[in-house]
Amino acid sequence: MNRTTPSSLFVSIASYRDPELIPTLKDMLKMAANPQRLHITVCWQDNNDITPFLDQGFTVAFVEDHESGALYKLSFAGAIIEVISLHYYTSQGACWARHMAETRFEDEDYFLQVDSHCRFIEHWDEEMINTVEQLRSMSPKPVLSTYPPPYDPDNTEERKRYISRLIFREFTPQGIVMLSSRPVTPASPLRCGYLAGGFIFAQGSFVREVPNDPQIFFAGEEIAMAARAWTSGYDIYCPHKILLWHFYGRRQHPKVWGDHSNEAKATGSVKMAWWERDNIAKQRVRTLLGLEAQPCEMGRYGLGTVRDFPSFEKAIGVNFRERAVHPDVTGVNKVSFFAEDNSGASQNDNAFIYPYRKVMKIPASELDYQRTDIAWWHLGVYDETNTLLYRQDLTPESLKNR
Repeated sequence: MNRTTPSSLFVSIASYRDPELIPTLKDMLKMAANPQRLHITVCWQDNNDITPFLDQGFTVAFVEDHESGALYKLSFAGAIIEVISLHYYTSQGACWARHMAETRFEDEDYFLQVDSHCRFIEHWDEEMINTVEQLRSMSPKPVLSTYPPPYDPDNTEERKRYISRLIFREFTPQGIVMLSSRPVTPASPLRCGYLAGGFIFAQGSFVREVPNDPQIFFAGEEIAMAARAWTSGYDIYCPHKILLWHFYGRRQHPKVWGDHSNEAKATGSVKMAWWERDNIAKQRVRTLLGLEAQPCEMGRYGLGTVRDFPSFEKAIGVNFRERAVHPDVTGVNKVSFFAEDNSGASQNDNAFIYPYRKVMKIPASELDYQRTDIAWWHLGVYDETNTLLYRQDLTPESLKNR
């Protein structure tokens, strides 16, 4: 970019007891073209001991009380990193931590959301900014997002060299779409309908217009953010080149669902077990997707107003209420975005398939559907918590034709 003053970039990182955080920060700063442009904020859910940073050469420039912990401003390699330090027992989940980091946003030009276990290409900041700016001719509000290829922190030679785009994987029992990815070799950024929580790059307004919902615990984060981004006018693209790597699995590292257990709640260490927060989160995601019988009040974390939700369903080829998908979504090509002018792919609901539909047969002899005092029959499927998963209303007339 030919600018006298480098554009500002806000970086949001959620970190839960992650030993990879400090190596991630050091690599991010080392590989940046302009580290002075970065405003990095970490929501650090650990044990409030800043010693690991000091041992790695970070120095404390400033500290003050913040919420139930502290806000540190650390200096390293000429850059300032804000660390919101909170004990891991006070955590309320991934999106809550992302939300906490976003409270430090100061209207920077660009926004990057990443996890605390990443590695970066050389001049990653310049590459991301240039890619988004080149997309301006196709979209006023482009977003880069995908699952980055993996790296192994113990073996620098094990960084994978492929690009992947997000695709539909399955419906959960609550009707929430979960994602997977598929390798691609695009010559330019590839349009996609989904967002990855571990890598989002966009113009800074994204933080204001699609802020993280602090009540979404973990599962459902990505489909909720994708729906909100779409309805707020953002267009998502899979990058055509590697920009960063991500450390997947991390089986040896502590997780919030291991710490925030029923036992931890019983001893008073945490206010709620992880699954209780997860139930609240899923109700909120189902509300966004139009599935919840008792919708939540979403406030500023609801859908946007630029585009409607049915257009999002059409763009990704998914009917949430019917738990149906366009055949191309699960077909050979695993299509994850249908352009509006794609006349070759019928978006008529009759063309959709039900990849996970279960068939339940009820003999007509078991239904007295000819009773004159019954207007309709309700067929409902509920999970173990009495959450409605599927509903169909059947009139006596419709039953005669079955």
